[in-house]
Amino acid sequence: MPDTRSWLQRLALDRPELRAWAIYDWANSAFQTTVITAVFPLFFSGYAAADLPKNVATARFAAATTLAMIVIAVLGPVLGALADVRAAKKKLLAAFLALGIVTCLLFVTIDPGEWRWAALLFIVSNIGLNGSFVFYDSLLPHIARPDEIDRVSTAGYAIGYIGGGVLLALNLWWIQRPDMWGLPDRTMAIKLSFVSVAVWWLVFSIPLFRHVPEPAAMLERGETPEHALVAAFRRLGGTFRELRGYRHAFLMLLAFLLYNDGIQTIIKMATVYGAEIGIDTGAQIAAIMLVQFVGVPFAFLFGRFAEAIGAKRAILVGLAVYTGISLLGYFMRTELQFFVLAILVGMVQGGTQALSRSVFARMIPKHKSSEYFGFFSVFEKFAGIFGPAAFALAITLTGSSRDAILSVIVFFVLGALVLLKVDVAEGERAAGLAEPARKAGV
Repeated sequence: MPDTRSWLQRLALDRPELRAWAIYDWANSAFQTTVITAVFPLFFSGYAAADLPKNVATARFAAATTLAMIVIAVLGPVLGALADVRAAKKKLLAAFLALGIVTCLLFVTIDPGEWRWAALLFIVSNIGLNGSFVFYDSLLPHIARPDEIDRVSTAGYAIGYIGGGVLLALNLWWIQRPDMWGLPDRTMAIKLSFVSVAVWWLVFSIPLFRHVPEPAAMLERGETPEHALVAAFRRLGGTFRELRGYRHAFLMLLAFLLYNDGIQTIIKMATVYGAEIGIDTGAQIAAIMLVQFVGVPFAFLFGRFAEAIGAKRAILVGLAVYTGISLLGYFMRTELQFFVLAILVGMVQGGTQALSRSVFARMIPKHKSSEYFGFFSVFEKFAGIFGPAAFALAITLTGSSRDAILSVIVFFVLGALVLLKVDVAEGERAAGLAEPARKAGV
């Protein structure tokens, strides 16, 4: 039978709250592309830390990134529990959003040689961004039905690719040609790009606050909102113990930790590896743009793909492609091959991560969604630490970045093996049973 649904229904964006939720990905992706990936790393090493040796500047930047991840990994579960008790998901999201936007605006105050101030602002702005994700992700199971959650999650990633790519293209245009925009020099153009990110992030976050409802407070027996912080800490230990009882949700977290280590390593090390084998900087920036725009249709397609074969199988297909990417990376020699790899990454990156989010969301109790996504954020952040560390160790042991790129395959294989043990249907059933039990006071 022909599909008679409207295109918005097919994308699972046919309700205002779903569209508003997805648009937040459009809003925050500007920070991820312009600040984290393309512009700020070069601004830090070439301007803020210009008086340091290149390897020292790189080490300072890596340390700042790692510290930001550790802080949010520690805070995430506590804040998640607090949000569930106080019905404060949107308020806490707004607080972290404001923190990220204000510190992003303060990037314009960085002067040459002020690498400490630059690193501090980068750390705090990253905490703002990643802190907001805990509450943003936790809203998903409250607004999307089980049959549409995969498509909503992948639609968010697709829209994020568009938003991040559009602003990055504009930023790179005025950075490369500041005279066309009436700007005195490239430094001013770079600082203006940071201002544009903050404004973009703020403006396109408004729909979420207007149209996505705040879930009700999810109090356990004997808890009161007035003692929310005490309840949050008490819940934290209980939730961690409880999480191990949700076997398939816990296995999903372990699988995600492993294979996301590989994904994050490819994201973080691609430009460094490319530079080492002689890929031109201009080609690398073009490849980053290519990933953004290839990712748009393929993130949507992954949602439909998951609908046809199941989300777990779709993730496994993505991991198989990533394994191929690692093998091709080992043999890569030319810019053309670098662009082929960028296309392959764009095909699977958004879909694989979006489906990981939605599969986990289906297997956790709704009334503790922020708490569980707090733990999800812990596993996600540590994936950004272990993978690059293993990559660096492989270089040290083998003396070759090419051998190190092969080491990433281990994360994909181990993650896939754990993912095979996840029974999504059983995980959904266990999470569903928790809701009636809570309401009955069990």
